[in-house]
Amino acid sequence: MSVREQRLSATVLVIGTGGAGLRAAIELAEAGLDVLAVGKRAKDDAHTALAAGGINAALATMDPEDSWQQHAADTLKESYLLADPRTTEIVTRGAARGIDDLERYGMAFAREEDGRISQRFFGAHKFRRTAFAGDYTGLEIQRTLIRRVGQLKVPVLDSVYITRLLVHDGAVFGAYGFDLTNGTRYLIHADAVILAAGGHTRIWRRTSSRRDENTGDSFRLAVEAGARLRDPELVQFHPSGIIEPENAAGTLVSEAARGEGGILRNRLGERFMQRYDPERMELSTRDRVALASYTEIKEGRGTPNGGVWLDVSHLPRQTIMNRLPRVYQTLLDLQMLDITREPIEVAPTAHYSMGGVWVRPEDHSTDVRGLYAIGEASSGLHGANRLGGNSLIELLVYGRITASAAAAYAESLHAQPRSAAAVAEARAEVDGLLAADGPENVRALQRAIRNTMTEHAGVVRDEEGLRAGLTELSAIEKRMEDVGVHPDIAGYQDLAHAFDLKAAALAARATLEAALERRETRGCHNRSDYPKMDPALQVNLVWSPSTGITREAIPAIPEEISSLMEEVSTEGKLAE
Repeated sequence: MSVREQRLSATVLVIGTGGAGLRAAIELAEAGLDVLAVGKRAKDDAHTALAAGGINAALATMDPEDSWQQHAADTLKESYLLADPRTTEIVTRGAARGIDDLERYGMAFAREEDGRISQRFFGAHKFRRTAFAGDYTGLEIQRTLIRRVGQLKVPVLDSVYITRLLVHDGAVFGAYGFDLTNGTRYLIHADAVILAAGGHTRIWRRTSSRRDENTGDSFRLAVEAGARLRDPELVQFHPSGIIEPENAAGTLVSEAARGEGGILRNRLGERFMQRYDPERMELSTRDRVALASYTEIKEGRGTPNGGVWLDVSHLPRQTIMNRLPRVYQTLLDLQMLDITREPIEVAPTAHYSMGGVWVRPEDHSTDVRGLYAIGEASSGLHGANRLGGNSLIELLVYGRITASAAAAYAESLHAQPRSAAAVAEARAEVDGLLAADGPENVRALQRAIRNTMTEHAGVVRDEEGLRAGLTELSAIEKRMEDVGVHPDIAGYQDLAHAFDLKAAALAARATLEAALERRETRGCHNRSDYPKMDPALQVNLVWSPSTGITREAIPAIPEEISSLMEEVSTEGKLAE
């Protein structure tokens, strides 16, 4: 059969159409550059739309003494000293401008009566610096960016799955992919590529990501192009994901439920946070609450389905309807559960990739010339625990900066060498999978990886478990050689799942190997066999298939920031 292949070209190709990708595309279009954005799911349904809490910037609208330096200090402290101080400075300094950009595009923030942008406490912030729009902040940001992209007439293809970055002599010259609906191939030539295709939390069984998103695509595309990963083992587990129904396991119950006075209990009815953080109780940090719930479940005090109870039914009905409308609606839709009367069964759920593709702090360039990574695909800002509200501001700051850097790089090229061999290889990879008719089922293997990661690389890890996980993963990788791929009249999703499986296997290997190397407990990374923090491991772990793991030193924190790093009072605030 003849394969239809469409050829496109752009000065800059953006892969991923969530907040990071769209913000980059806007910057490029406003500068008059030829940009193309592609995504594998509808742009109005990107992962960014799920972010509820808010977006951080030291605007000082509520607390005049706030500053970018204090925001940086809080971020670095909360990262357990694994965040990059230069990255942190760039984001916190550029945050106010990021909010200005959203206002310029017409975003409606919650405001005080005198017109100031409202800001609230969120997590371990010293001051109120989280701007918001109800409990739909991410959705509102995404809509605002989509509207601006429309005004600028940026071409967006949102049913194209990118299978490979095209590289010649250490420089990227485009990407290859196919249309998820009809299988049309795409050969896209570009002078620079910005990778904004999310993280790898879907490789756990319970995750706040939806099906077929955050499967590690960014990691695989970058690594196969010659880039490296940094801190893939640092994954934030959110304390409260629902357990049922199976197809929605991991869907988040917003932390606002704890912030408004929700109580956690085990199967015996005990309010167990008293054992783990008697002062802050349910308002403790994400990593502590997740660890506490995990411990209760592991020690046999969990609910029938292996969770704990989160109860808000003692709160006034009106409070629930006004402050937790999304939680109320979600549980009613998914479980026919009325949270004003019944407790919610929850368990820790994989939520956010704090590590990602290795990038330089100044412009988020990678080891591959012309290739950049931003958003959850990248690394450097969060270290071993992410401050709530920081991920959304990161998208805007680096979306802008990285787009400018990619544009400058593209304009500096005298010529763009291409490689017929690289294109042939990309074609052959897709052809090979389409011809694959083995007995192994792609979906079953994806599930096997998720089971392995859940069992051996969840909230708590140890040497024996991680080694067992690597053994299981090797067996799964062997089985992957015998997959069958069968596109049908409904489309080419099966082919996409086969590529997702490759991404999941690579992301799982990087995560397991880095988790094994980090023989300490720090932030989200709990090693039961190494319960203390090791000063020698205050480094970033950098992974690639060719070099394995290397340790990378973290630059010193400037005095103007380190002098502000103090224990932040969490009284009356929801710690993140």
